[in-house]
Formats: sequence, structure tokens, C-alpha cells
Amino acid sequence: MKRSASAAWSGNLKDGKGHISTESFVLRDAPYGFRARFENGPGTNPEELLGAAHAGCYTMALAAGLSQAGFTAKRIDTRAVVKLDQDGDGFAITTVDLTCRAKVPKIDTAAFDQIALATKLGCPVSKVLNAKISLDAALEA
Repeated sequence: MKRSASAAWSGNLKDGKGHISTESFVLRDAPYGFRARFENGPGTNPEELLGAAHAGCYTMALAAGLSQAGFTAKRIDTRAVVKLDQDGDGFAITTVDLTCRAKVPKIDTAAFDQIALATKLGCPVSKVLNAKISLDAALEA
């Protein structure tokens, strides 16, 4: 399976503008630029998109892990906070903090914790990142 996305850029780093699109057209010429990445300006940025991908991947993988253990989640909500830090003359994504809250009938905390941790380690997006990944996963009543 292969999926694709594309980006285009015009201008210099600080004043230039770019657009990002996905094969599925969920994103179609979504604007991104320096201000969106470093100054909380309008538009998206690679770290936000990576966070969305990681949260989505983790959530689906957790649903799969729960299903394999005989449980069905009523709801799983995951947030990924991606941190970009100065690294020498450039930048690096250093950490991703995952926070997950799940409503899963008939599961005990120990079983949930085991599945949640295994999911963090096995999620395809987690595997590709060279960053410290933390996980705060908990059941909700």
C-alpha cells in the first residue's frame, strides 16, 4: 500500500508561501508557511500534520489491539503534541506526547494499560519517528 501527498513553495523561507495536498484531497492546496510553523500564524505546518497522522494511527491501532483482545471501544480520543526544537543550525522533532482517553466496556485497567503501551510501540507512525514518544493513556467511565 502506498499513499502520497505533495507540497509546493514559492518565495524565500520567511515571506514565502506554500500549499500542501493529499492524494485523497482531504487536504487540497492547504496553505502553510513560516508564520504557521514558527509564529502560530494561519495555515498548517508539518508538525501539526505529523501530529494528526500519529494520533490517527495510534487510535486505529489501539482499536485493533482492543479488538484482538476481545474488546470493542465505545470511543477513543487521542491527542498528539509534536515538539520542534532547535538542533544545531537547524531544527528537529524531539518529542511527541500522546494523550489518549478511551471508553472500553468490560476491560480492566491492567489489560488496557498493556494494550495501550503495546500500541505505542507498534504503531507504524511511532516506528518511523526518531523522537521520544510519551504516552498518557487512561480509561474513562
